[in-house]
This record gives sequence, C-alpha cells and structure tokens, in this order.
Amino acid sequence: MKILLVDLEFDYGQKSRGPNFIGRDGFFKSFVELGHAVTPFYFDKYLGQKHDPALQDLLLASIATNAPDLVFFTCMYQLEFDPKMLNDIKNMSTTVAWFGDDHWRFDSYTKQYASCFTHCVTTDPFSVPKYKSLQNTSVILSQWAAIDMPMPQDATSYKYDVSFIGMVHPYRKWFVRELAKRGLKVDTHGHGWPSGSVSSAEMHAIFGQSKINLNLSNSRNLDIRCLVSSPRYAISAFRTPKTASQIKARNFEIPFSGGFELTEYVPHLEKYFEIGKELSCFTNIDEAELLIRYFLNNEKEREVIRNKGQLRARSEHSYKKRLEQVLTEIAS
Repeated sequence: MKILLVDLEFDYGQKSRGPNFIGRDGFFKSFVELGHAVTPFYFDKYLGQKHDPALQDLLLASIATNAPDLVFFTCMYQLEFDPKMLNDIKNMSTTVAWFGDDHWRFDSYTKQYASCFTHCVTTDPFSVPKYKSLQNTSVILSQWAAIDMPMPQDATSYKYDVSFIGMVHPYRKWFVRELAKRGLKVDTHGHGWPSGSVSSAEMHAIFGQSKINLNLSNSRNLDIRCLVSSPRYAISAFRTPKTASQIKARNFEIPFSGGFELTEYVPHLEKYFEIGKELSCFTNIDEAELLIRYFLNNEKEREVIRNKGQLRARSEHSYKKRLEQVLTEIAS
C-alpha cells in the first residue's frame, strides 16, 4: 500500500529540539517494516498558521503526485488544515487522523475535525462515545507505544538510582525538588532541564541504566504543597486545559528498553500492564517516596517486575504492533 504520512519533521516542529522521533522511528519506520511504501509530508513551517492556502496547495499537489492509497495524519496540531480541503481529500483517498490528546482537547479541537477523515484513531477510551455521537465519523481505539529498538548490550549495568526523562513542567520540577529535600536524587534529562535533551538512542540507554525510571504527568496537579510552592504554578494549574493525566508513549518506552517503571497511575493503564507485577504505580509524592525507597532496597523484586514489564512491552506494545492493528481495523 502507498501511504502519505502527514507529520512534523522536528519535535514540536522546532528544529532546535531535534527530530520528531515518534514520527520518524515510530510511525514511518513501522509502516515501512510492515511492507508499505511511505512518503513523508512535513508541515513544520506552517505551524500556527490557520488554513494557509500554500499548505493546502502543497498537500493536494503531493497527493496528486504520489496517488496514495492512504493519507495518514499522525499529528493534528492546531488549525493548519482547512476542513473543506480535508473533506476533498477524503473523497479521493482513505484518510486517517491520529488524535493523541483527546483526554483534554476533544471538545475544543477534535470534534471540529473528526468528520473530515475516513477514520479517526483516539488513545482515549472516554472519548469513543463522543466520536460515535458525531455524524459520519468512524473511530478506532488504539494507544501510544514504544519505538522498536534493540536492547542495550548490558541493560543491568546501572548508572542511576532514579531518573526522569521528559520536558520541564512546573509540577515535575516541584516533584523532583521535593524528592531531593527528602534525600532522593533524581537525574533529569529533557528539554528545559540543565542537562538538556537526549537523543532517542540515549534515552533508550538511560532507561536501561536506571534502577528506577519515574514517569511524571504534565497535567494539572492540585497537591496543595505544590500549589503553595509557587504562585505562578498555582495560576497556571487552574488555567491549563490538561486537567487529567493520560497514558503516553513513555509508559511503554521505559519497560520496552528494559527499565523498571514507577509511574503515576492513569486510568486504563491496567489494560496494558499488570500493575504491581510489570510496573509500579503511585498517586502522590508520598507514595512515590515510599516506593522509591522500597524498590531501591528490594533489588530482587524490582528485577522480577522489570523483566516481566520488558517481556510484556516487547511482545505487545511497539508501534509496529499498534499500526498493524489499526490497518487491520481500517481494512475490515
């Protein structure tokens, strides 16, 4: 099958932040490995521009040139694409849009676009009924996944006790600082942290080199200790549309890379991992502290969970597996 992959070339469309690894190594590479001919269409330079005629013309020209069987939008960002143009494309080819943030922007964004595609993919089970209430809308429930990479040669040669990889967020900064006050150092990596961003390969290695990998939300948190720690955070916490945590790629990337995952609990995580046996969860910083200390002192139990989590992730949670399932549903 010929696929035109509409995506961002760089992380958040910013060249300074490096490649969009999920788009390149997750979606693009997986489609190729599944035997499809894939042509990328990048729209980074048009981010934030509403219905720019030049972008619409470029996409239509690319479709005319490549004659794809499937046009797959991996990143519906803002209002870059004109719904009328998307409906025109829908009449020429099968179209699919991946909506990965429906947990917090279905009502403000997705519902404006859902009917413009042959199929919509959502990662939010709570949004499925909302899709079904819309006319001329087909929805497929899927989930984020892990980029398929080989295991590091020595995955149990630990360099860090506790690490976190992800973009700086006020809640995350408070969480890390609060743990430090309690005598628990967290090595941080990612955009906005002093150590800076890491490549996909470096991230993969760090997961395996960490005894405990924290996964922290970037949604609103109303822990009163966090709110009073910074007036600026308190204001942003009540303004952010991200009012609920969600499953993200990191939940799968950590165990896939052979890391032990200690994550904030999010709804439906138990559908993908057996909590307590394949990863561990907390609901607040006090639980996180207890679990960090427990698993640092109980290596055998931690290693059993790490190994089981890795087996589960590698057998079920790669992008190749996800997209194979999506394509099967599209064809049915």
